[in-house]
Amino acid sequence: MTVDEVMSQLQQLGTEQTRKTWRNHGAKGEIFGVKIGDMKVIQKKIKRDQELALELYKTGNADAMYFAGLICDPKQMTRKQLQEWAQKANWHMLSEYTVAWAATESSYGHELAMEWIDSDNDVLQSTGWSTYANLLAYKKDEELDLPEIKKLLARIAKTIHNQGERSKYTMNGFVIAAGSYIQSLVEEAKKTGKAIGTVSVDMGGTACKVPDVVPYIEKMEATGRIGKKKKTVFC
Repeated sequence: MTVDEVMSQLQQLGTEQTRKTWRNHGAKGEIFGVKIGDMKVIQKKIKRDQELALELYKTGNADAMYFAGLICDPKQMTRKQLQEWAQKANWHMLSEYTVAWAATESSYGHELAMEWIDSDNDVLQSTGWSTYANLLAYKKDEELDLPEIKKLLARIAKTIHNQGERSKYTMNGFVIAAGSYIQSLVEEAKKTGKAIGTVSVDMGGTACKVPDVVPYIEKMEATGRIGKKKKTVFC
C-alpha cells in the first residue's frame, strides 16, 4: 500500500468521538480519530513495511504516526531514525508506546533508554523510562544489567516526585516492570514502591489512574506471572 492509500483508509475510519478521546489524552495537531482495533485491520494486510512506516511517521498526523509503529520493522530502525521519531513524538501514545516499542526491539534500546532518561525534556525522559521498562519485560534476565537496574530503582525512590508528569508515570511503571518481570528484584521493587508511596500525575481530566506499585506486583505474584517475559512489546 502507498502512503496516500493508508491515509485515505485511516481518514475513513476516523470518528469525532475517537478524535475527542485522543485529544483528551493529549493528542496534538492533525488527527483522524481512529480506534486502535480498526488500525489493526489495515495492519494485518500490510504486516511489516519499514519504508512505508517511515513515510507515514513523517506526515505528522497522530493516527498515521501511531500506525507507523505498528508496521515498522524495529530490526531495520537506525539510531538516527529512532532519535528522529522520539524528537517528533508530541504525545504519550507516541513517545511511550510507538517510539518505546520500536526502540526496545531495535539494536539500540538500552543505550537510547539511558540517554533519554537523562534528558531535561519530560517527554524524552518518559520515552526512556518506558523503553527501559519494556526491555525488562522483553529481554532475558541474563541480558540485563541488574546492578544498573537496582541503581535506577534507588534513583526513582529519591527523585520521582520532583519529575515531570509523564516521567513520574513511566518511572512508576519501571518499578512495576522490575518487580513483575525479574524474579530476583521483586522485593527490591516492592521496597521502592513503599518508599515512593502514592504517585500523583495530572492525567488531563481522563479516567486513567497511576497504578500502585506494591498491589500491582502482588497481583502478579498471586496469578503466577512473575518473571514471564513477553515475546513482543508491541500490542
